[in-house]
Amino acid sequence: MNRTLSRLSVVAATLAACALSGVAHATPQLVDASLSNASHRYMPSELIVQFKPGMRLENVQQSMRGLGLSSIKTLRSMARGAKAELHVVKLPANFSVPEAIQWLRANDAIDFAEPNWIVTTQAAPTDPYYTNGSLWGYYGDTSPTHQNQFGSQAGEAFDAGKKCKKGVVIGVIDEGVMNTHPDLKAAMWKNPGEIANNGIDDDGNGYIDDVFGWDFKNKDKSTFDGTTDDHGTHVAGTIGARGNTQGIIGICPTVKIVTAKFLEGSGSTADAILAVDYVTDLKTRHDLNLVATNNSWGGGGFSQALKDAIDRAGAADILFVAAAGNSNLNSDVSPNYPSGYTSANIISVASITSTGLRSSFSNYGATTVDIAAPGSGIWSTVPTGTGAGYANYSGTSMAAPHVTGAAAFYASRNPGSTAAQIKAAILAAAVPTPSMAGKCVTGGRLDVSGF
Repeated sequence: MNRTLSRLSVVAATLAACALSGVAHATPQLVDASLSNASHRYMPSELIVQFKPGMRLENVQQSMRGLGLSSIKTLRSMARGAKAELHVVKLPANFSVPEAIQWLRANDAIDFAEPNWIVTTQAAPTDPYYTNGSLWGYYGDTSPTHQNQFGSQAGEAFDAGKKCKKGVVIGVIDEGVMNTHPDLKAAMWKNPGEIANNGIDDDGNGYIDDVFGWDFKNKDKSTFDGTTDDHGTHVAGTIGARGNTQGIIGICPTVKIVTAKFLEGSGSTADAILAVDYVTDLKTRHDLNLVATNNSWGGGGFSQALKDAIDRAGAADILFVAAAGNSNLNSDVSPNYPSGYTSANIISVASITSTGLRSSFSNYGATTVDIAAPGSGIWSTVPTGTGAGYANYSGTSMAAPHVTGAAAFYASRNPGSTAAQIKAAILAAAVPTPSMAGKCVTGGRLDVSGF
């Protein structure tokens, strides 16, 4: 059996195991390794701390007082059904983050303590669109008007009558998304359990008036805050921009998009955890056909708390599509997070150019990166100072949404597919590509027309 197929069988088994698992075991060695890397930044005077499973809330509060910790934010609470209390805490004066971690590990009340890592988007700006030859990431070998064998082949599938169907939801965990952009306004999911602007948490999820999603960075209902939300808007366009008489078209132009904003250029692990759990809760609370989230961000070190949130998403049958990173590193040797976690529901995506080369910035890894997709010179939707516009960006941030769109495409045409089945289909259809041979699990690139 070849390496790709054997890994796919492991993926299915591991996803099933995730669904049955409880609180994960802490991995202090990975946190320590991350702390030893000076390029990984974290919030000063803060830690993410999980208390031992089953501790009563009053005992947790007593332990915090005794240790001189104060809770800044509750990420998971037994009062909301969690198995253990997870908090962002403020450290006592004169404690450094590494010192405090070692100190807390020795305390019987603490399950694990880790930095609140700072993460960033995985894109860099470079300089209309399908009909003028610009949208190479959408093209295929035989797509009408323009062709590119190294594109996602979505145009070829579309021309063959294999089109995205309605009913699938995707979460964009990123910056905000311009919900009035003409290519995106019809793609925005609206919360059926919320009455807009009535000041009430109608669906009882803890967020008031979260009609389009939630902004965890600014702690409010506004999921679009202007031109600073260009990265999230660009990502969303690649996934699901509507076909019309202007601009671009997304890989799955019938999908609905939930916005879980936690970035404005950068953000924290703590807010990422809240965003991941928010989308997971939406799926179960509203019985959504929510099959994947797009995660075009990375940086910081290992976080058990974030991995646990990703595993909770996996247990809810949600894929976590992640950018492989833009450091031109072998992530088998130098781990990139979150794409490098071992969670079975992750698809880690590298970037290729329009000539089929691995993009010069793209991370790679024979075991930690799954597949490549178009990521250099990608046109998509952005907000501008005068309204809606389009821009050409490059990065593994741009590669990941091609795969997220492909996940929506497959799910729409194969109702009831599990996360493991969607991932297996995407990886099995990969086209062998010389520049990715030995550089990722599949050794190839995305082919939407292959399933």
